[in-house]
Amino acid sequence: MARRPPREEHENHERWLVSYADFITLLFAFFVVMYSISSINEGKYKILSETLTGVFNQPDRSIRPIPVGDDRPRTTRQPSDAMQQGGDDNLDGDPLTQIADAVRAQFGDLIGSDQLSVRGNELWIEITLNSSLLFPSGDAMPADAAFGIVEKVAGILAPYQNPIHVEGFTDNVPIHNAQYPTNWELSAARAASIVRLLAQDGVSPSRMAAVGYGEFQPVADNASAEGRARNRRVVLVISRNLEVRRSVSGVGSAKAQPDGALRQAGTQPAPVAASDAPAAATVNSPSAAPAPAPGS
Repeated sequence: MARRPPREEHENHERWLVSYADFITLLFAFFVVMYSISSINEGKYKILSETLTGVFNQPDRSIRPIPVGDDRPRTTRQPSDAMQQGGDDNLDGDPLTQIADAVRAQFGDLIGSDQLSVRGNELWIEITLNSSLLFPSGDAMPADAAFGIVEKVAGILAPYQNPIHVEGFTDNVPIHNAQYPTNWELSAARAASIVRLLAQDGVSPSRMAAVGYGEFQPVADNASAEGRARNRRVVLVISRNLEVRRSVSGVGSAKAQPDGALRQAGTQPAPVAASDAPAAATVNSPSAAPAPAPGS
């Protein structure tokens, strides 16, 4: 009896579709993950925008290369000789007055809502920012809104050479974790974060210092939620000279007061870094810290 020939199996010529579908699925998942962890680099877009604006409005800038990476344009406004030398004693040319006026013009909405304030005297000015504008609760990692605010402040400060120190303050609610054992560490970390952002946005690091005062220099009563909110703050102190900065940072801007010795010190800009100028600026010897005034 003859055997029946074996039945031929139909060959599936579309098996590649299974592998192709798996590949497309994995590729889609890869791009979804990449998109979810990516963020738009606003700095580079702003560099390009400012550079194109400068090329069309200022022909002399057309031969300058577009800065990339960490080299960001400090400002399109050129500092005058008075600014570079620290200003003079008249109000029109005084850097402190110019800075204070520029901050008030730039942040009128925040000043109106009591989230930012500007005050000062002939020796220093204080830009006080509510911590809720800059940081999440109990953290020193800048919030998203902080980058835009600090960038605007840096644009105002960058053309000048006045010394700056940033003060961090907290309320009296204890914090205790591995990263911030006490409010000292939290306040110092917040001040350092703002200094780092200012440096990234074009303010010379040689001008700046960060100081943390913890909970020990309140400006309001910690017994109420409103008072604690006022005490959680970051203060940028722009000084007329290095002696003023040393004196004010030694006691805190909330307790410092101008004295005769500091008034006679005149105007002295912060030292320029070696990469910014051919010669380093002269630094005067520090004067004694002024007697603290009653806390507000």
